[in-house]
Amino acid sequence: MDYFVHESSYVDEGAEIGKGTKIWHFSHILRGAKIGEYCNIGQNVSISGGTDIGNRVKVQNNVSVYEGTVIEDDVFLGPSCVLTNVTNPRSQVLRKALYEKTLIRRGASIGANATVVCGITIGRYAFIAAGAVVARNVPDYALVIGVPGRQKGWMSRHGHVLKDPDPDGIYACPESGLRYKEVERGVLRCLDLDEDASLPEELAVGKVFYRDLKKETGKES
Repeated sequence: MDYFVHESSYVDEGAEIGKGTKIWHFSHILRGAKIGEYCNIGQNVSISGGTDIGNRVKVQNNVSVYEGTVIEDDVFLGPSCVLTNVTNPRSQVLRKALYEKTLIRRGASIGANATVVCGITIGRYAFIAAGAVVARNVPDYALVIGVPGRQKGWMSRHGHVLKDPDPDGIYACPESGLRYKEVERGVLRCLDLDEDASLPEELAVGKVFYRDLKKETGKES
């Protein structure tokens, strides 16, 4: 076995687990679930059959991933965030054939205690703030906050609010220096990396605390 499972957890026969993945305390991976390589599955996590999780995904404590959910590479699911698969659940009405697909695209982050209503797509590198309730599609790189969730701005891959574009409409991430531009209304793109490319090794390790960086730039997010 080329992955780790804590002795208190269960991986059902028929689940697919990629190499280097770690499954921690009191978690349950059900038959038919697919988990990629080098993922980190925290404490008290349940992953149902019929889910598809990519590589290097981090699932924090107390998260349930239900059938119908597709999670691409490099996604972060914060502690106790909620994913669903039926919009109008009733205990008396069986809707197993009607599970709605939720797609969380590459690099997106779902904050602690946030709720993602099923049947939507969370775009690449989008950032859902802690406690937000999201019930509609989210663009790539969007920052979504509140109840109901609303887009407040744009986030860089390094998780910083993008502010003060130059005269050409180009934003720069204060940590990495990577440049971003709204190529059409509501569509942000990174000018220096392809959206499906991994971060270069030298940019893949954080070196500055978020609050310290805000002090250095003199800008509050």
